[in-house]
Amino acid sequence: MKSPLFLLLTLFLCLFLCPQSVPASSEDWKPIDPGALALKAPTVEKDADAEALFWEVRIDDNPEGDLIFNHYIRIKVFTDRGKESQSKIDILYGNLYGGNVKIKDIAARTIKADGSIVELKKDDVFDRTIVKVSGLKFKAKSFAMPAVEPGCIIEYRWREVRVNRDADNVRLQFQRDIPVQRVDYYIKPYAYENLSFNSMTLHGKPSPFVKEKGGFYRTTMTDMPAVYEEARMPPEDEVKTWMLVYYATSDKPDPAKYWSNLGKRFYDGTKSLIKPNDDVKQTASSLTSDAKTDTEKLERLFEFCRTKIKNTSNDASGLTEEEKKKLKDNKSPSDTLKRATGSSGDIDLLFASLASASGFDARIVLAPDRGDIFFDKGIPNAYFLTPANIAVNVGGSWKFFNPGYNYIPFGMLRWQEEGEQSLITDPKEPVWVESPMSGPDKSVTKRRAHLKLSEDGTLEGDIIVEYTGHSAFERKEDMDEESDSQREENVKTELKGQMSGAELTNIKIENVTDHVKPLLISYHVNFPAYAQRTGKRLFLQPAFFQRGIGPLFASTARKYPVYFHYGWTEDDVVEIEVPEGYVTDNADAPSPLISKPISEYKPSLAISNDKKLLVYKRSFYFGGGNMVLFPVASYSQLKTFFDIVHKQDNHSIALKQGAATN
Repeated sequence: MKSPLFLLLTLFLCLFLCPQSVPASSEDWKPIDPGALALKAPTVEKDADAEALFWEVRIDDNPEGDLIFNHYIRIKVFTDRGKESQSKIDILYGNLYGGNVKIKDIAARTIKADGSIVELKKDDVFDRTIVKVSGLKFKAKSFAMPAVEPGCIIEYRWREVRVNRDADNVRLQFQRDIPVQRVDYYIKPYAYENLSFNSMTLHGKPSPFVKEKGGFYRTTMTDMPAVYEEARMPPEDEVKTWMLVYYATSDKPDPAKYWSNLGKRFYDGTKSLIKPNDDVKQTASSLTSDAKTDTEKLERLFEFCRTKIKNTSNDASGLTEEEKKKLKDNKSPSDTLKRATGSSGDIDLLFASLASASGFDARIVLAPDRGDIFFDKGIPNAYFLTPANIAVNVGGSWKFFNPGYNYIPFGMLRWQEEGEQSLITDPKEPVWVESPMSGPDKSVTKRRAHLKLSEDGTLEGDIIVEYTGHSAFERKEDMDEESDSQREENVKTELKGQMSGAELTNIKIENVTDHVKPLLISYHVNFPAYAQRTGKRLFLQPAFFQRGIGPLFASTARKYPVYFHYGWTEDDVVEIEVPEGYVTDNADAPSPLISKPISEYKPSLAISNDKKLLVYKRSFYFGGGNMVLFPVASYSQLKTFFDIVHKQDNHSIALKQGAATN
């Protein structure tokens, strides 16, 4: 959920009208070059299984509604792996690019090596949800290309409708998951008064725009390598070649002057939005009158905004879409206070106003999103910053807050805004301040298991898992719009994916919509053949919670840096009652692994005095010292570290059948 405060920047900078393209005509398919059908090997990457011969996109910026992209791509398939990867097509839609995206007019066909053509049937297009390596979920229009085989050509067209958008600050992608011989963008910019059409390209250099027929301008890139998904990689647009197109009065401003002027103008244009009136002042006084410290005052204001104002931006607000549409816009913090209802942006502004009324210097902060791209102050464009949170000066130091996000704890921000250079707006001297980054101790997964092992190797018992910090926030965000049954089914599916063959019952999920309490998930497990029986011995993996989890990094080579979103801690305690008459034969604990300040892995194993209870403990943290980004050069070392952790987690002990204890 992106902070609705970004709307303030949109309004403040007066981002013009809302252009819209005219509907695309039903153009015919382009002729097939016999040389393309005869092509035996890729030209961009020699080992590619498939390669796009061209990818053409036409954009007409018309100021009357939606922005429409007309895409056309033609792909040559070379191998069976290419057949497998290119037979199923997913075209993303829904909440993308900061707005609503619709997909229309999909057409596709396969041209076999002998020149025969098989068309896609309209009924073969369906909707589904896909999950990327990053864990992000997307809606997609999906279809299977007909009759795909090595040597064939496939091609498809679609219309991408960006609702209520124009071509100002739009990203144009030049890379796909396969190599592309040629990418062409045709753009018909709108003639805004006193503004020119500009572009900047990241990670590449396209051709200059060339004027074409009908008012279009074309830019081209050739021989574009594929972009591959890797585990724990930076945001795609941090590694892809892409172009930002936008309208501006100047195309090469001085960065330092640009950001300073932006901070001043934004402060002057928005200071009235957090100015407290008498009602806000009275509320602030009643909340903080007996508070002993500045921190206590801010905690009370934060908690009031979080619990007493219904957040209409939250999926768990209880309001239907129709009810939300009927709500009046809050024009000031006093409106939000009076109505006890507001968007997350309204709630942030109310918090800033209450803080101001309590004697604090509070400001709206312009901040980047490192979940999208790594910010560079040397690129002077307000597009890369949004009004993201509130900064309050406490004892000469700026503290950051975001009560508009329901599940972010006091003193933390979304991970996307932590550890980022943020612009504190000011009428005279705006300043850059790096927002604090939460350490691994703030995002803890605490797991507890009390289990009983049977002689046949079955493990059965009760589990409870507790999530805090960013770990809780992400899960709560995913769960809060689901029904209880949906949540339980999704948790069950997730666990079954790890613990194949286990029976899971009594699944209970607590505190999903609670602002403060940790997210709790508990369940009962019956896991046949968990321990392997060999003669009179049972071989057991005490690290129950790591059972079935593969290596974090499977590939020996790496193309992109490794990027963890935030540091985290895992705290496990597993108690296992051993079968009557069994004693430990080989119960050495796996070795610890320490790499401070970045990480520490400490497992331990103990047996109760009566020899009936095995207690395994595992403490692990990663990301200490704000170390979350690792260059490709360090991949081998990082992979080795996690491979050792994985091996230690899979450590087994033996229980042997011995004399019964008294």
